[in-house]
Amino acid sequence: MTFRIAVAVAAFALIATPAFAGDPSGTWLRDTGASRVKIGPCGGGAYCGSLVWLKPGIETPAKVGQRIFYDMKPDGTDAWKGSAFNPEDGKTYAGKMSLSGSTLTTAGCAMGGMICKSTTWTRVN
Repeated sequence: MTFRIAVAVAAFALIATPAFAGDPSGTWLRDTGASRVKIGPCGGGAYCGSLVWLKPGIETPAKVGQRIFYDMKPDGTDAWKGSAFNPEDGKTYAGKMSLSGSTLTTAGCAMGGMICKSTTWTRVN
């Protein structure tokens, strides 16, 4: 009888456990090959990301060391929401990230999320 109770408690614990997001920490190469961003924890359970490399010869207002993802907090399994800075126009947008294996998709959204522009990144480490 005790064994059955223990199994029932363990089964309930597995069902009641919330899904936790994966870890987007690491260095990511943009789908265009023009830049790399390093994402890591930045306090309060959030992730932030800064540019760590720009392809030589590409003209852009972006600068190495510039933070482009801020305060990205878990928003479901393998998903985060926060802010995304676009160096091209100098504006900050509502940001989203989603992780699928070694692919990270990021998006900056305006007008309450009605208009979003996404970018795909591939993990390089």
